[in-house]
Amino acid sequence: MNDHIEGRPFVRDFLLAAGVAVLTFTMLAALFWVVTPPDALALTPAREWLLISLGVGQALLLCLRRVRPLVCLAAVVGVQVVMIASSPPDATIRGFAPFVVAYTIGGLLPARRSFALVGAAAAVETAAAVGTAAAASSGLLLPAVGPAGSSALSYLGGAFVGSYVATHRRYVRLLRQQAAEAARTQQAKVRAAIGAERTQMARELHDVAAHHLSGMVVQAAAVQQLIDRDPAAAKEGVAWIRTQGKATLDNLRLVVGVLRAGPADRTDGDGQDTDGEVTIPVPGLAVLDELLRTARNLGTPVEFTVDGTPRPVPPIADVALYRTVQEALSNARQHAPGAPVRVTLRYLPREVSLAVVNAPPARRPEPAVRTSSGVGLVGMRERAQAIGARFAAGPTAEGGWSVTVTLTDNEGERS
Repeated sequence: MNDHIEGRPFVRDFLLAAGVAVLTFTMLAALFWVVTPPDALALTPAREWLLISLGVGQALLLCLRRVRPLVCLAAVVGVQVVMIASSPPDATIRGFAPFVVAYTIGGLLPARRSFALVGAAAAVETAAAVGTAAAASSGLLLPAVGPAGSSALSYLGGAFVGSYVATHRRYVRLLRQQAAEAARTQQAKVRAAIGAERTQMARELHDVAAHHLSGMVVQAAAVQQLIDRDPAAAKEGVAWIRTQGKATLDNLRLVVGVLRAGPADRTDGDGQDTDGEVTIPVPGLAVLDELLRTARNLGTPVEFTVDGTPRPVPPIADVALYRTVQEALSNARQHAPGAPVRVTLRYLPREVSLAVVNAPPARRPEPAVRTSSGVGLVGMRERAQAIGARFAAGPTAEGGWSVTVTLTDNEGERS
């Protein structure tokens, strides 16, 4: 029921008008019959009841203060003019309604318009006071000072308070909107960060799994063919698969640990994590030879060339370049098994360029190895974008495939 009343301004204003009417009746009754001596105002009982009735009726007009604010102001001013004309020249009789309607006008209308309206209302009541004083005596100024000052104080004061309250409410509403917008922006950033974290995890897990598992699949196919012909070689192949499986688990453990913990929580500075266990170093260009050696053991001829003087690159770029070579070799092993691969790392004065180019496949790839989701190429492109490098990938004129990442090297510029 309270919510129903809150949603209907006329009902709320009617309740306010009734309350103001009760206060007006109480104030005027006390003024005429309790506070003021019997002969001080020189009013007959009928005139007293008329003024009380006018004050109560004026208060009841406040039920229109928001649905018809200008009508309410005009009606209140009209009743007040009648009250001035019915009052003794030396008395100022006024209820609460003029202040309330001026407060409403100040809160609903722009400041310039609201003060113009209440100023006109005060001028009308001042003119009525001057006219009443002129009709009652020859002194025009002194009897009109009280009603004029009371009108100006009621209307201008009420409009000022109403305008101030309305401005404060708009300011509070703006602050709430800004706070809500900031909360929505923060939530969007959190969702974006979660999405980026998931993408990073998927990319890292794909790089690790694709590299090691594709090699294990190739080696398992070779072991299957050697079981009957060369059991000793088959055992060596199984041992290699076991070693690769362990390396895969170690790398997956490293990736999950890095993504789950913050930089300050990963190690204690001695290569150990907070549990005291030895952690695996994050791969980079320093261990690129080991990656190429593994690829050669899996039957991929790899030629590695370094041009220029090697120099350190930022850690995140170091990992990204390593992962690019890892993914490119995995793709070559899947899509062009047995094809020669040429890896070229160039240290130019202002750039570090990495190119992985494979020749056309020497034999048709096995279906299980040939299956691809396309995530690897997307991951390489995202890694290049993350380090601000240029990325290019596509078929070569000979029918092979080329992947190139070019990184602008600030260290090279300074040297």
